[in-house]
Amino acid sequence: MTAFSDAFRTEVSRVARKEIKAELEVLRKAAAAQRAEIVALKQEIKKLASDLKTARRDMVRVGTNEKAASQAAEEAAPKANRFKFNAQMLVAKRKKLGISQQAMAVLLEASTLSVSRWESGKVMPRAAQLERLQAILKMGKREAMARLRA
Repeated sequence: MTAFSDAFRTEVSRVARKEIKAELEVLRKAAAAQRAEIVALKQEIKKLASDLKTARRDMVRVGTNEKAASQAAEEAAPKANRFKFNAQMLVAKRKKLGISQQAMAVLLEASTLSVSRWESGKVMPRAAQLERLQAILKMGKREAMARLRA
């Protein structure tokens, strides 16, 4: 009886390894593609930083001062990067609107958990979410209630 059980165990583990191997191959390919994408993004960031440094240096050579160069760099930056997220500001706006975190999540097209984490300061919102947050912070109570009803 032990010979049969040993053979059965061996066969089951062989079949399991065979199935797992196929599934792992897909994950390996995905991980390799993501690593390649990360490398490309890092190279792009490095190139952009170099270009910015060169542009600042050129502006200083032309006769403008460093302050003008930094202002030009800020103007060239996307609007989402200029907006500084403040967790207390989000909490204050939600309370001013008189809505729950769940309702705020609906307005922001995000999960309630995300809103909770943003308000606690544990997590910073991403760029796309920052744009929505900025719009909500400018919104009045009537408009917010109208959006929630829709």
